[in-house]
Amino acid sequence: MGAEFDLNLIRTFVLLYETRSVTAAADVLGVTQPTVSYGLGKLRRKLGDELFVRGPGGLLPSSEAERLYPPLRTAIEQLDVTIGAAKDFDASGPISFALGLSDLGEVNVLPLVIAELEARAPAATLQVHAFDVDTAVDQLTRGQVDAIVASPLLDSTRVNRVPLFTEGYIGMVSNDHPRLRKGTPTDAELRDERHIVVDGTTGHTAPRQALRTHGLEGRIAVRVTRFATLPYVVQDSELVAIVPQRIGRALSRTHPVRTFELPWPIEPAEVAAYTRRTPGRSPAQHWFLAVIRAALQDLP
Repeated sequence: MGAEFDLNLIRTFVLLYETRSVTAAADVLGVTQPTVSYGLGKLRRKLGDELFVRGPGGLLPSSEAERLYPPLRTAIEQLDVTIGAAKDFDASGPISFALGLSDLGEVNVLPLVIAELEARAPAATLQVHAFDVDTAVDQLTRGQVDAIVASPLLDSTRVNRVPLFTEGYIGMVSNDHPRLRKGTPTDAELRDERHIVVDGTTGHTAPRQALRTHGLEGRIAVRVTRFATLPYVVQDSELVAIVPQRIGRALSRTHPVRTFELPWPIEPAEVAAYTRRTPGRSPAQHWFLAVIRAALQDLP
């Protein structure tokens, strides 16, 4: 790509690749859709390649677009850093943010983010969206959410990932459980119990994997879709649940359940914040990511 290429054309290409949408790219760039379409036409003529074709879910990049994206994205990111794309953001006025969270995140992460946001920008408002691993990348790149905090790995070059904290696991049973009354149960004792697990794609697959690893998959009696359901079922049954450590301890203060250390280790989950990559990230979104990191940086 020669020196005669307009920098705005490169930025347009990068955003089209990331958003898969002329409309979304235009919104990020602050221009009209015809302007983006015109820029795409210029790129196609100069490169002699379609670059993008319409397909299910939006624009699909050609093999040439796939080849060009990594170096051009890197070049734009470096340029944005050099010229100060993350310049100071004035948070004193009304501003709205959208945050993607799982049901666990709404219990565990949201209160901390709200407190930090209120301290820094009292006039700000926040809209929470349900996290869906299948649509998360598109939600970010198309500007439907400003950030997502989640444990599943969003393995895409279209988004930026910032690790926040790790989350271990503990067991949870009813306070009135007739057998598991105190201390850490043995492996044999857990094999005699029936278990409840959370299925779905919102994260924390480690409990299910641990049961499978230790030959307890056949002891799963109930499968639910949300972690928020667990305490209500566990408190009135003899079922055993494996839950993230922080949420389990919080639930033991609000529900008649107790938690315990597990007899075998489970690999902790790493919770991360996801945002657009730098070329499409606005100063407000840079600022919001800093709020999220500050809110969660002191979690043990």
